[in-house]
Amino acid sequence: MIYLLGGSGYVGQAYQALLTRKGVPFRNLRRAEVDYTQLAVLTAALRRDRPEFLINSAGYTGKPNVDACELHRADCLFGNAVLPGIIAQACADAGVPWGHVSSGCIYTGARPDGSGFTETDTPNFTFRQNNCSFYSGTKALGEEVLAGVPNVYVWRLRIPFDNVENPRNYLTKLMRYKTLLAATNSISQLEEFVATTYSCWEKRVPFGTYNITNPGAITTHEVVEHIKKSGVCIKDYVFFKNETEFMRTAAKTPRSNCVMNSSKLAAVGLAMTEVHEAVARDLKTWRKAAA
Repeated sequence: MIYLLGGSGYVGQAYQALLTRKGVPFRNLRRAEVDYTQLAVLTAALRRDRPEFLINSAGYTGKPNVDACELHRADCLFGNAVLPGIIAQACADAGVPWGHVSSGCIYTGARPDGSGFTETDTPNFTFRQNNCSFYSGTKALGEEVLAGVPNVYVWRLRIPFDNVENPRNYLTKLMRYKTLLAATNSISQLEEFVATTYSCWEKRVPFGTYNITNPGAITTHEVVEHIKKSGVCIKDYVFFKNETEFMRTAAKTPRSNCVMNSSKLAAVGLAMTEVHEAVARDLKTWRKAAA
């Protein structure tokens, strides 16, 4: 049996769908029933139920985007930096291995040679550089809290998307925003992300940090061209002149735009679809949100 924390969120719902489809028994732990933010409560539950593995997809992302985190800093700090430490202690005390959904938004840009950041590169979009959003800062702190912790996977997600209309879906956001910021990013197809992360446990790959992004990088302009070519949303897509205009007129906090290297994932036998191919595929099978 698997424990799932944060199962009601965008990523958590994808985990529920995956585990249900695979026929894997799981318990979607709800805070109203078991307050897993309390160390003693979570430890007791783990010792009682003895789950084989725990997946933590709980955290604070801010709605509709990371700007909201600037207004709810205490909640953001607790959900992204304090909670992982609580879970780590509870899992250690109960002898339960686990996986933590982290974020690639702790980086900005690319390596000096233009290649993507690897798992061993020091995050450069954090409170330590004083250049980040509050969200990215707390996600980086969460990884620091877990540094050296055994029996845990740290899975870095970046800008999730899939083929179903949803306010959290990157493709939906590009279709709905009035003006777009031109950038280059590595991104994560949601169903592939949850399937790949769970495969880490199924295949018992070595514990540690993994960049779970579709191979390659894609620009905002390229995604827009895929959208227009698919016919899903035909309109005039307008772009900010530059990031300075974006920050002056539309954003409260800086955004992470970065390229990541997922070769460590491939090296343990876990392959994801090339990013351009994945975007084109999801747009070909695009579905409107259920009424």
